[in-house]
Formats: sequence, C-alpha cells, structure tokens
Amino acid sequence: MSTDHEKYFETRFAEDARRVAMWRHLTRYLSAYVPPDATVLELGAGYCYFINGVSARRRVAVDLSETVRRMAGPGVEAVVGDALEALRTMPDAQFDFVFASNFLEHFEWPVLDAMARELSRVLRPGGRFAVVQPNFRLQPGRYFDDYTHRAIFTDVSLADWMASHGFRIVTVVPRFLPLTVKSRLGGLSFLMPLYLRLPWRPLAGQMFVVAERPAP
Repeated sequence: MSTDHEKYFETRFAEDARRVAMWRHLTRYLSAYVPPDATVLELGAGYCYFINGVSARRRVAVDLSETVRRMAGPGVEAVVGDALEALRTMPDAQFDFVFASNFLEHFEWPVLDAMARELSRVLRPGGRFAVVQPNFRLQPGRYFDDYTHRAIFTDVSLADWMASHGFRIVTVVPRFLPLTVKSRLGGLSFLMPLYLRLPWRPLAGQMFVVAERPAP
C-alpha cells in the first residue's frame, strides 16, 4: 500500500458530502448505459460513490487505497491493490460494464496501454467501458493542479486511444461536468439533473466517453 496514495486522499480527494449528492444524480444518469442484470467493475473506486449506487447482479470495486474496503456498500466486492495487477488476475469476459472516474490521467502510457488490453479481455463482447475525466482541451491551465496527473487526454485523444485498442466508440460528451466539486456548481448538486440535460454546459472541465468491446 502506498503511503503517498493515502496522503492524496487527505489532500486532493478528501471526503466531501457534496460528492455524495452529486453522485446520486450521476449514477442515475450513467445507469442508462448499464444493461439489466449486469456485472459491473469500477476502477479507482475510492469512496465507492458510483459502485454503491448502481444496480447490478455483481459489483466489484478496485482501488489502491484501503478506503475502498471501508466505503464499499453491502454486496460490493472490494479489491485493494494496483488496478493493472488486479485486472491481470481476473478471468476473461466476466464484466458487462467497467467504469472509471478521474482515473486514467494518473498513469504513464505503458501502464495505460497494458490496462486497455486487459480491459478488452475482461469485458464480454458487447461490454462497455465508460470514462469520466478531465478534458485538457477545456481547462488546460488547471489540468496539472492535481500533482498526480501524468497523461494528457482530450475528448479526441481519449476516443482515439480507445479505438486504437479495438474498442468501438459509443458516446463522446466533451463538456460533461465541472472540473471539481469545488467549482461554483459543487454546492448546487440538486441542479445536476438539469445541468446534465443542457445542450451546452457552463463551467465544464470534464468529459464523458463510452466505448464498447465489439461482438465477434
């Protein structure tokens, strides 16, 4: 376990009640992409906001921090450890939906490419990989305010990277959410359903991309 990772939770990713309310609405929105009776995996699950709220036959949460074990709700399988190593231990074609929020940008490219191959392997044909994360194109000046960011992604480069690993792109929303809950919208989580219906979203700094492992 990385002490540095625990320090990250204490500084950049401290528990915040505003996230609980925000993720309640987001999970409802994201559930439209989750098939009935699905098996769902969340990478970098952290406080388990998504995985605790999504309806699924089986739910698995992976994070490097022990926080995931403490926060996982009833019925959620918590895996503490490195995401790539955890994926490598999982059988082929066992998940219908894999989700990651503010996750991919924390890795170097060799790890990302290895992770993409493992994700394709553990997804069932037709299974989906959904990502919410900062869009460098929208707020480049704040992208590296998080000192753990390593890789740069835009809505174009993220979709291209997924496609280069054999995924079929289903959805790309360049302007999806504000960059952090510390933005002006962070304290107005009750407006999130309306915000997600807007054709143009002010203060957006994060994107949403969904890709699918093609069926044979």
